[in-house]
Amino acid sequence: MPHLLALDQGTSSTRSIVFDDSGRIVALAQRELPQHFPQPGWVEHDALQIWADQLATAREALAHAGLGARDIAAIGITNQRETTVLWHRRTGQPLHRAIVWQDRRGEPLCAELRAQGHAALIRERTGLVVDSYFSATKLRWLLDHVPGARALAEAGELAFGTIDSWLLWQLSGGRVHATDVSNASRTMLFDIGRQRWCPELLALLQIPAAVLPAVHPSSHVFGDCDAQHLGAALPLAGVAGDQQAALFGQACFEPGLVKNTYGTGCFMLMHTGPQQQTSTHGLITTTAAQAGAQAAPGYALEGSVFVGGAVVQWLRDGLKAIRSSSEVQALAETVPDAGGVVFVPAFTGLGAPYWDANARGAIVGLSRGSTVAHIARAALESIAFQSAALLQAMAQDVLASGGTAPLELRVDGGASVNALLMQTQADVLGLPVLRPAVTETTALGAAWLAGLAVGVYRNTAELAQLWRDGQQQGQRFEPRLPPAQALAQMAAWEAAVRQARAGSFT
Repeated sequence: MPHLLALDQGTSSTRSIVFDDSGRIVALAQRELPQHFPQPGWVEHDALQIWADQLATAREALAHAGLGARDIAAIGITNQRETTVLWHRRTGQPLHRAIVWQDRRGEPLCAELRAQGHAALIRERTGLVVDSYFSATKLRWLLDHVPGARALAEAGELAFGTIDSWLLWQLSGGRVHATDVSNASRTMLFDIGRQRWCPELLALLQIPAAVLPAVHPSSHVFGDCDAQHLGAALPLAGVAGDQQAALFGQACFEPGLVKNTYGTGCFMLMHTGPQQQTSTHGLITTTAAQAGAQAAPGYALEGSVFVGGAVVQWLRDGLKAIRSSSEVQALAETVPDAGGVVFVPAFTGLGAPYWDANARGAIVGLSRGSTVAHIARAALESIAFQSAALLQAMAQDVLASGGTAPLELRVDGGASVNALLMQTQADVLGLPVLRPAVTETTALGAAWLAGLAVGVYRNTAELAQLWRDGQQQGQRFEPRLPPAQALAQMAAWEAAVRQARAGSFT
């Protein structure tokens, strides 16, 4: 039986997972990743620590599985997106810690780009809004602030990459400097229509083309892992950014298929097919994982909820309403509903479709009979309401262009194990919510991309059947709420959002 090794490098941890060819998890190893905060708003990771942990967990996962390298058909990589590394080609040493996607030091340059009127060009070429979230201004900061970096870059002696590129370089012994289309599309330097680096944006941002990696489809044999690392030379055959990998791992290969990942925040992506879909509701257009050179490029709409599972952490750490996050469902279920309480967890503003950085958290509808259980239930409902607003925005965008509205929502991530939340999500959407048996869909997507490239799988139709087979062991949540009641709940949510946005209570 062929096995596949997925390297899943995330913001808070580094993991390796061995899958069999049916998509079942055979073994998993994980290490927490230290966070560095040198200044307010700055977030960094040690790139060498990431590499050491990724190699160590890969070896541990193989040992736990009782497998050797020769039992592995291929390696797939999925990664935290946008996080930026700049290193010497000759030595393989980073010039600086990796600048993490959460880092805000590029905001002054973003403000300058917006003020100079470049936002429309950047949106047209990349599908993105001008924001320091993306890699371009992080790379520019490194070139401007690390002594000698710009001269070395212009001389072709430095390599830039997101975490996937960094791992490909290290795994291949410096032979491969590459990325895939999904990660390239998150740099704010990639023309997603022409599927190449954009010369205009490189000039605008003063980025030397010599530092850029080659761009390939997500399912592609990028090179071989050096035999010294795992005991044999293995194909490095799949790469995708974490959210696009999850979209692939949820078998969302057709227009209208959508997944939502419930973590600290929520990330929703809807496949929109081979045509770029421009949003009028504040959503980002991005490149989906590409299933090989013969497959047409695909696109997706993406929206983010800033505070998803983090609202449960606040109940635990801020309000002291629960001792552990696992207690929230039991507490919320002690009341039949939220009793008119609506919780808008805009602790750091509101993301799509609202995009209001000045909004602040609000709990409205409190009465003398309100209890901490009502607040807990309203907190869970807030995750569902925010995700419903995202999906409604996506549906409006695709329907306006003659596309296909979603018929179901596929879910994954840590908070998707909460059955009350998933049932609430189905109720307010009026759509089935499907939770697969294997919720490690990010790593599974990377494994499937690698398996597709080396012939373990014939095509995406075979993968879609594997997903359907796995779904039989998963769970399906059907809407139970009458449509009129669901509409009333969403109307109450939107009214509470308007209050949270009104003057930010200052």
